[in-house]
Amino acid sequence: MSSPGTSTSSSSGLRHRHAVLSEQSVYEQDQTQDDEHVGHIYQDPRKRNPVELALETPKGSAFVVAALTSLSFALRFYKINHPDQVVFDEVHFGKFAAYYISREYYFDVHPPLAKLLFGLAGWFVGFDGKFYFENIGDSYTDNHVPYVGMRALPAILGSLTVPVVYAIMKESGYSTVIAAFSALLVLFDNAHVAQSRLILLDAMLIFFMSLTIYSYIRFRKLRYRNFTIEWWTWLIATGTFMACTWASKVNGILTVFTIGIAVLIDLWDILDIKKGHSMEYFWRHFMARAIGLIAIPFILYLSFFYIHFSILTTSGTGDSFMSPAFQETLAGNDMLLNSHEIHYYDTITMKHKDSKVFLHSHVEKYPLKYDDGRISSQGQQVTGYAHNDTNNFWQIIPTKALPETGRGRIVRHHDVIRLLHVNTNSHLLTHDVASPLMPTNQEFTTWPKDDHTRYNDTTFQLVLVDGDEGSAWKTKSGHFRLVHVPTKVSMWTHSGQLPDWAFKQQEINGNKNPTERTATWFVNEIIADETGDDISDRMEQQPMKQPRKMNFFRKFAELQLLMLQHNAGLTASHPYASGPINWPFLISGISFWTQNDGQKQIYLIGNLIGWWACVIGLSIYVGVLGADLIARRRGMDPIPDPVRNRLWNNAGFFLLVWGIHYVPFFLMGRQLFIHHYLPSHLASALVAGAVLNFTLSETINYPISVADGSTRRRPKQYSDIGLKGPIIVVVFGLVLFSMFAYMAPLTYGTPGLTGEEVNSKRLLSTWTLHFAAKTVES
Repeated sequence: MSSPGTSTSSSSGLRHRHAVLSEQSVYEQDQTQDDEHVGHIYQDPRKRNPVELALETPKGSAFVVAALTSLSFALRFYKINHPDQVVFDEVHFGKFAAYYISREYYFDVHPPLAKLLFGLAGWFVGFDGKFYFENIGDSYTDNHVPYVGMRALPAILGSLTVPVVYAIMKESGYSTVIAAFSALLVLFDNAHVAQSRLILLDAMLIFFMSLTIYSYIRFRKLRYRNFTIEWWTWLIATGTFMACTWASKVNGILTVFTIGIAVLIDLWDILDIKKGHSMEYFWRHFMARAIGLIAIPFILYLSFFYIHFSILTTSGTGDSFMSPAFQETLAGNDMLLNSHEIHYYDTITMKHKDSKVFLHSHVEKYPLKYDDGRISSQGQQVTGYAHNDTNNFWQIIPTKALPETGRGRIVRHHDVIRLLHVNTNSHLLTHDVASPLMPTNQEFTTWPKDDHTRYNDTTFQLVLVDGDEGSAWKTKSGHFRLVHVPTKVSMWTHSGQLPDWAFKQQEINGNKNPTERTATWFVNEIIADETGDDISDRMEQQPMKQPRKMNFFRKFAELQLLMLQHNAGLTASHPYASGPINWPFLISGISFWTQNDGQKQIYLIGNLIGWWACVIGLSIYVGVLGADLIARRRGMDPIPDPVRNRLWNNAGFFLLVWGIHYVPFFLMGRQLFIHHYLPSHLASALVAGAVLNFTLSETINYPISVADGSTRRRPKQYSDIGLKGPIIVVVFGLVLFSMFAYMAPLTYGTPGLTGEEVNSKRLLSTWTLHFAAKTVES
């Protein structure tokens, strides 16, 4: 059957396009089910192969999905109690679950949902939160940790991901056989199984991502039934699962970008005047998506952090990452309990916020000439010193008249002060002389107390971080910058060590940026008041302090900024880190756990056959689209319109999911590992299924969208891949399972392997497996 505007070439079999306009109205054309506008092959569904007919029935499909799900649970729960030790990043995420149970504040670069669920699972199975997962290899059994119940959560969600992948393909119009093929690629994948059996975040991330894809496809299938209850349900479901993906792990934001791009394409199509829609109609759709895919997900994302803050109310390991104002909201926090107002003439010690070194000075002088030939002032050295010492003592000297008593003697925000080094009786000074290690920064030194010729060079303005006018300077919580009045440099330090003439202590210098964030210090303690007496009496007069209140949105904004900064700062080298270009080809994996006794190990690596099949599928898909574009440019129609539309619209969406979850990693400078590719691997399995369907037949199931009363219906078309489809998928599934079983000792960490057996499992020379036997070349 030829569609309007096309004819069939008898010589080549390729259809050639002619510019024939349909008489159908623009509106009527839009109301036609447009996933396949025209069809060329319609057939009697009863003439398909009996095996395919049986599989396409509801009972046949239910049998297939039940088998896939059962196998998925079996593979992920098999020996889930082994090893009974802390494995890889369980050292982090198990610890965070313990903190929720003990309600101790912690800091992590990932959003809290998945960790909250681990905390809930731990509480549900009776974990008391007293085991802190300190080291890989620590025993769960010896410490009575109900770890199997905690591992069961990702195992359940990882198992359910397989039927969700099947459902995505079925809802996209693919046959049961093709849907099972995509599901098998995830079912028998060693990397997905290994991640799903441990207290790790990726299984939850991938589960929620797959539900987001499924919900969005269900939503798009209802595009002819706009604004119905079912349409709203799937729109909101998409937003809900998208928020859960985002809140499970920091790279879940890529799922948000994926749906955002797909929605922009959708809205751009609605905006097309040829569709016959009014601007009012467009704005209704825009607002609906803004509600379902922006407002509701953001509210949910906020709510997870609200729960996070509500549970973690006591001081913990994450305190030091947060601002003083945040820390004072935590019960038992050192800043809350030991933060005291500082008075003029108090003797104090000061620490750098990041490096934790004390501001220090001693009688030794800077050398006349540095190694690079520059000349110094030969003044007294001012350095950063990591240990308690009387040379860390500084007295605060006022530059203004003070009352004899009362609160007028408290040091406040923006006061101009001088700092007297107690042991050498000299004032802190900086001047326009290059520092020892950084010629662009100013040298810090001291000046004798009784010499007033350089008074101005010894004056500094106290700038409290987040301070208000009149705010009192306090120990612990009063983070500050010390800005030199004449030159406007900030007192700063860095990790560089001075040479032997300064005893390899840390350099202190003047940073020319007066607002430099890393030039932040705090007063560690008050040593004595102006009389030299102990100030314990002054401390005892203060009332018992209660945790302070802080606006939720301020806490949320502060934590989000810190998460981004620290995530970007994870740049240290790691023996199992790898680049994104290596991931699809399984060039290297990650050693999760080893045990010398029995030579057991868990090595995260995917199913080589499955991953390479996905790479081939991606390559074929891009090649087919490229060839189709070139052919159409030359007026040929090598692919029937229904098949083309399915390839571009549906498989194109899968490719978008793959690309958005993969390409951004090429732009990141942080540590990267192969498990970051697992969301993209799932998407590539969907693309591979679409490519297999295209390879086996030019037929598709049509229509798949839900029609309303005004939609002009097309005759039904059915995918017919014959008997060869089930045979290919069954054979491929057996091969996949064989590879999975062969690599299973590295996935489950049992049984132990001899050196020769380890060598045999090392399918690529780039895999770094433990306990390998040495090979001797003849």
